[in-house]
Amino acid sequence: MSALARMLSGAGMHVQGCDSTPSPVTEALKDIKINVSFSESADALPDDIDVVLASAAVRPEHPMVIEATNRGLSVLSYPEALGACMTGRTGVAIAGTHGKSTTTAMLGCALTDANLDPSVIVGATCQQLEQGALNPPTNRIGCRVGSGVIPADTARDEWGGKPGILLAEACEFNRSFHNLRPTVASISSIEADHLDIYGSLDAVVESFAQFAQLIPNAEQGGKLIIGHDGAFRREVTAGLKCDIETIGFNPGADWVVGYQDGITTVQSPDGQTHSWNLSLPGEHNAMNSAVAFALGRSVGGDPDLLAKSFDAFSGLDRRLQLLGSRNGVKVIDDYGHHPTEIDATLRALRMDQDPSKHGGRLICVFQPHQHSRTRFLLDEFATSFEHADVVIVPHIYFVRDSEAERHKVNSSDLVDRLRARDVKAMHLYPFEAIIEQLENMCRPGDLLVVMGAGPVWQVGQGFLDAGLNR
Repeated sequence: MSALARMLSGAGMHVQGCDSTPSPVTEALKDIKINVSFSESADALPDDIDVVLASAAVRPEHPMVIEATNRGLSVLSYPEALGACMTGRTGVAIAGTHGKSTTTAMLGCALTDANLDPSVIVGATCQQLEQGALNPPTNRIGCRVGSGVIPADTARDEWGGKPGILLAEACEFNRSFHNLRPTVASISSIEADHLDIYGSLDAVVESFAQFAQLIPNAEQGGKLIIGHDGAFRREVTAGLKCDIETIGFNPGADWVVGYQDGITTVQSPDGQTHSWNLSLPGEHNAMNSAVAFALGRSVGGDPDLLAKSFDAFSGLDRRLQLLGSRNGVKVIDDYGHHPTEIDATLRALRMDQDPSKHGGRLICVFQPHQHSRTRFLLDEFATSFEHADVVIVPHIYFVRDSEAERHKVNSSDLVDRLRARDVKAMHLYPFEAIIEQLENMCRPGDLLVVMGAGPVWQVGQGFLDAGLNR
């Protein structure tokens, strides 16, 4: 929402906002003259507005939403507003169960470095997004406001002079990506998630297929880049009239990806091969960058500049982010909250940094995100921590679920499943107790990873801050 506010303000619109509590995000908005209030009563809705944009956290019975409806104002959800912004632009949408934020940030930086001047909205903050990865980092923001036209002197092929690029994540939660209007899109993977909304994997696949139907036909520049494996490409692409290209480690893919010793290689459909050395470890990040490369090439980006940008990309917040070190213990924060993401992240850290070589352990503090996701995927979660030596699980982060759902599963259920698989695991709460436990158990050489979509990063930061206060 803050990124959308920045983009609309940068486009010349007068933007105001409200939130429940002050935060670094609201303070940063004030710094660019976007006023944010903290009263959520109906009386606080300004008089001089035309449209109200509401995040997914704002329910229909919110006083401001009711007041806006009574006034006859348009009330748009975030995805509806983003879709409206894509109209008349070259929309580039990043979809898939995993890697959306990382891929979007990589591509946003790369398109900027390729001088295509994109507008970008990403669901995390990144110091390199505003100026590109090849220039000094600036502010931690989640958006970039670019040109209304793709520069003709820097774009390759036929893309110069076309409507400006608007790059954004396409989130499948609540089918919100059905509101977008992409010209070019990617679907890297499809797995069971948000089953409280969909109910089954088949329904998830069908929703992605409906998203793909939004891409225009090939004559209008429409293209879908889809995972060769793991994305149900036959079901998703049936009946599409856009160009379709596959990507993956499989040699039968149109874009063939390789990853060895930290080097990512991509062979494009025309037979050219490019490579780069990512600072982010793991095959999953190699795939994220390969998808970004294929999309960048597909909207006129110079391949050499794209590859150089990936070489210089340092990551984004809460994605394998190094928070700091204390007494020889390195602390990393990661947003992973789905079993596949957890497994990929821990596997990558084990291969890239392997604390056992220094007599250390890989300690993971994982906060499950939503009771429904934990219940539906409990068995999958239980198999995703095999690369961790110790797992600490706080309470499940309660958001969106009903009170009835809240009582159907708890963190102890996950801990029991982990112990049954001989994983050393424990349930601790509150965060202060976890920090105290970490102070007692951590030793030089350990790698501490805090994971989850909730506020579990506070555990990692609290552990570091406790060392400063001694």
